[in-house]
Amino acid sequence: MEVHDPAGTEHGISGKGLKTGQLGLLAVVVLGISSVAPAYSLTSSLGPAVNAVGLQLPAIFIVAFIPMILVAFAYRELNADSPDSGTTFTWATKAFGPFIGWMGGWGLLAANIIVLSNLAGVAVDFFYLFLAQVFGNPDLADLTSNKAVNIATCLAFVALAVWVSYRGLHATKLVQYAMVGFQVVVLGVFIVMALTHASSGDTPTAIAFSWDWFDPTKISSFEQFAAGMSLAVFVYWGWDVCLTVNEETKGGKGTAGKAGTTTAIAVLGLYIAVIVATMMVAGVGGDGIGLNNPDNQSNIFAALASPVMGPLAILMSLAVLAGTASSLQSTMASPARSLLAMGHYGALPPKFSTVSKRFGSPGFATIMAGAISGGFYAIMKVVSENVLNDTIMALGLMICFYYGMTAFACAWYFRHTVFSSVRNFFMRLLFPVIGGVVLTLVFIQTAADSWSPDFGSGSEIFGVGLVFIIGVGILVLGAVVMVIMARVRPGFFRGETLRQDTPALVVPE
Repeated sequence: MEVHDPAGTEHGISGKGLKTGQLGLLAVVVLGISSVAPAYSLTSSLGPAVNAVGLQLPAIFIVAFIPMILVAFAYRELNADSPDSGTTFTWATKAFGPFIGWMGGWGLLAANIIVLSNLAGVAVDFFYLFLAQVFGNPDLADLTSNKAVNIATCLAFVALAVWVSYRGLHATKLVQYAMVGFQVVVLGVFIVMALTHASSGDTPTAIAFSWDWFDPTKISSFEQFAAGMSLAVFVYWGWDVCLTVNEETKGGKGTAGKAGTTTAIAVLGLYIAVIVATMMVAGVGGDGIGLNNPDNQSNIFAALASPVMGPLAILMSLAVLAGTASSLQSTMASPARSLLAMGHYGALPPKFSTVSKRFGSPGFATIMAGAISGGFYAIMKVVSENVLNDTIMALGLMICFYYGMTAFACAWYFRHTVFSSVRNFFMRLLFPVIGGVVLTLVFIQTAADSWSPDFGSGSEIFGVGLVFIIGVGILVLGAVVMVIMARVRPGFFRGETLRQDTPALVVPE
């Protein structure tokens, strides 16, 4: 591996051989929306979120958006100064030093690899549901319950995603335009048909629209608020993939940052429209298609598609399948490029810094991201369904961990310039700190709540909830791996390949 001299690069940042100029603003926004996977995120989160906050569902989604957009501003500032595919890993290293930076990178990697395995699993479920609908054979949907078939199909989906990602962002872009476009169109059709049913009075569960739904003060307790926030933060998560491809965009340093904030705002608008329409047609009761019906909560669109869309219900199954498959493929970009950056700067073995000469993509890192996520899913599927579900619930902890770290890294990194202008005060200090504090509070509250086995599936080890053990355990495992890497590859941890520093520019591009 070539060791890069920080003194010979801008702020210690150096190129990694990725193919530049592949994506414009629209393509990066589409990639971000795909990674968020609106159809998948909503169908899996609306039920638990309603269970936590009831009618205040729109309010909690708007409140959760606030720290997300504030963190997006922090990402944009850091990217304008130091565009690097390592994002949190690189920026936290430059702000706080190599050890904290390494843990930030670990949090990002763990969250992405876990969600990749879950996306593949959900894609399997909807794949066989779609086949059952197409051929009119309900037995096909039951194939997902066969562990051997389920795991084999999941690994096939992961392998396909790795193949497309390995071929670079141009191939990724072509796939994403089609799948994201279809997903958004189907959600739009669902919104229109849901509002039509709600206003016609032919749905017994329908309720009238109320502005009170947008009042967060009506949430009865902080525990409910934190639970709702943790779920809502998860559904926004994924827009930061826009920043991991910042070395491969065209239009200058600002493209990736603009794409991140644009993606977050676009997703908010889509979510609120779907949530309001869903609440109006289904209500929040526990009967029929009500959102609090336990039979509906794990997969809201599967329960609502036929009553709302009639013969077009198959489109919703296909939309969720397309959303999970496209997100599986687009999300692969984030851990692959983070692994590339960690290998490039010497925080991981040099093999991770390998770039495909033909496609200009992080070849080895992409294969490893897919292999680890596929292996994780296979092991968890064999061990227990509850382990897999609790692991997904632990995602909120890791998301809050590395998003919050990035926000605080922005404030500390730019500490010498935050009072040089009004703009810098808000964008580099106030907004990032508020976002970081909110996410830190949600992290602490979720960790405290998850100590109880009642948080999640009810599984526990020596009386401690499995969600806590998985979430905190993965972070502890990261610290152990970091200590090993510090002994094996001490150069990075001595600041020889990527140094802790402060920016030279007062105003970013």
